[in-house]
Amino acid sequence: MFRAFRLDSWHHALALVLLLVGLQQLAAVGLIQTKAWLAPLLIERSWQQTLATGGRPAKPWPWADTWPVARLLAPRHGIRRMVLAGDSGHALAFGPGHALGSATIGSDGLAVIGGHRDTHFAFLRSLRQGDLLQLELPDGELRRYRVEQVRVVDSRRESVPAQSGEERLLLVTCYPFDALVPGGPLRFIVSAKPAGY
Repeated sequence: MFRAFRLDSWHHALALVLLLVGLQQLAAVGLIQTKAWLAPLLIERSWQQTLATGGRPAKPWPWADTWPVARLLAPRHGIRRMVLAGDSGHALAFGPGHALGSATIGSDGLAVIGGHRDTHFAFLRSLRQGDLLQLELPDGELRRYRVEQVRVVDSRRESVPAQSGEERLLLVTCYPFDALVPGGPLRFIVSAKPAGY
């Protein structure tokens, strides 16, 4: 009888541990889903604050290490993406990021924006030469660009082009789009130049 009681207690303890682990996993999934739902709302709100103050950056939440610096639009594809400051993994988790070492978006020089191929920049695969892109700047100005070239490069053999004096836009993501293993050496690059106004 004592042995049966111990075995039964062991089963109860195992069931309790499994229940607690299951609840922890559900809570973790719920937290991720809540962040995925809430972050874009907070980023959009901070963009509206930026526009309302004439371009003064506003963080989406107090501890954020990024903030919106532009809104990227691809009208033919119905795409609207907030572009965040920096292209670190933390920023790219929430949207495409402006490489800080590149030119300021909308100014002379080469502005580089990177994003994940399987989320925010998945639409790049459908861009074609001649497509219109737009960037809304923090002061509300809308800049128009035409896709000049779409190509795949091997990052081991070719790097981002050197800075130039003329205004250019480069959108970069990993390639291929359906790769099972992330982080390969291939990059899908969309280059665009200012379009007539």
